[in-house]
Amino acid sequence: MNAPSIARPLTLILAALLVANCGGGGSSENGIVTGSPDTTAPQATLTAPANLATDLTGTLALSAIANDDTAVARVEFEVDGLAAGTDDTAPYAASVNIADYAAGQHVVRARARDGAGNVSAWSTATVKFGGSAAAPAGFTKNEGFITGLSLATAAAQAPDGRLFIAEQRGTVRVFKAGGLLQQPLVRLAVDASGERGLIGIALHPNFPAAPYVFLHYTVSAGPGSSAHNRISRFTVQGDSALSSSELVLVELPPLSAATNHNGGALHFGTDGKLYVGVGENADPGKAQDLTSPLGKLLRFNEDGTVPADNPFFTTQQGLARAVWAYGLRNPFSFAVEPVSGRIYINDAGANTWEEINAAAAGANYGWPGSEGPDNVGAGITAPLFAYKHSDALPPGSGPGGFFTGFAIAGGTFYPAAGPFAAPYRSNYFFADFGRRFIGRLDPANGNAAYAFASLSDAPVDMLVATDGALLVLGRTSVTRISSP
Repeated sequence: MNAPSIARPLTLILAALLVANCGGGGSSENGIVTGSPDTTAPQATLTAPANLATDLTGTLALSAIANDDTAVARVEFEVDGLAAGTDDTAPYAASVNIADYAAGQHVVRARARDGAGNVSAWSTATVKFGGSAAAPAGFTKNEGFITGLSLATAAAQAPDGRLFIAEQRGTVRVFKAGGLLQQPLVRLAVDASGERGLIGIALHPNFPAAPYVFLHYTVSAGPGSSAHNRISRFTVQGDSALSSSELVLVELPPLSAATNHNGGALHFGTDGKLYVGVGENADPGKAQDLTSPLGKLLRFNEDGTVPADNPFFTTQQGLARAVWAYGLRNPFSFAVEPVSGRIYINDAGANTWEEINAAAAGANYGWPGSEGPDNVGAGITAPLFAYKHSDALPPGSGPGGFFTGFAIAGGTFYPAAGPFAAPYRSNYFFADFGRRFIGRLDPANGNAAYAFASLSDAPVDMLVATDGALLVLGRTSVTRISSP
């Protein structure tokens, strides 16, 4: 046996292995590998529906064209990140029933895939569905889950499933075992004129082991004192707060004669600190004044003291050291993502825009010089998402798309492990008090916004229940939206 007779079989074996490892992308001629794997992505263009198409009803035909340097394997269609069909033969098409989607804004997408697994970018169209669907197919919306509330403002849920619901006139109601208890958790004397009153509620992060409820409310004017907002802690025993257990943590500055723009929400962050949304009390200049806590998102330790790592702790005095972010008009609601700790602030707008702001220490959101995406200059943090009070020209164009409303109020992050289908998880749900809708932001698709549901009661707060349902607090009721 000589060397060449051994070398040639080894060469053939090595060549075969190289061909196998090329995943079919290369070719072999006389045992020699030629070419290279296919790494060129195909191209796709959504051809129907047209971008900014409005009032679509019935069966919606989807179509796309696609091409590739070798061959298109298939085209995939989506509506709002949800699969809407595939087609592996040109002309590429699918269809959806618009009645399966809530009326309002939706985003249709198409992309192509080739045999090597390369995919094109999504080609998209933002459209407006008509019809009367008030929630997506597969979801159950129960607007009578809780009834009998009076001017509700905010809600919190305990790990055991109990809901604690703040009412503007000073009561905290308890929902337990499927019913609203007649005896309130606590009853406060408050100034409930305009937007004042009991406006925020939070439970201690270790509740009920740490049996504390935190309330944000307006104290009436009295001898030697002016009306002002206060943050207090109460000790809970069973379904009631212990009498005389109030511990006053923070006294905010005296309010002006204006009874609006109080903000209200308070939540614990994942850092264990208590965050509080405070409006500018109809004095826009206060939002930019770092010596004032008005028009801000404030951050406290749970005992009401100010954390030394707050962004303005060393440059301000007193309550101004609690300022964590500023340039806000009326942050009536905000939400904390329980894993990442992200905070989104819903800032109710003035003449033109409603905002969702990604909170950051020291950030300035621009009010009153900037509203929505307008006049965002140096040093101003633009909103993550904003929608107008009226239609753009043409409708659907510009920031916010087809969303229009008045007074954003209520927001919550849906958990990554919740029972909703995967495209809904890790989304941010938000509500509008005036137009009574729920939308959702989809971070996996560039924070695209989609219509999710419509409501009968005016929404003021939202949360994800312990069972994974979405609970929407209205002024007189709680709506429960669930999915198997």
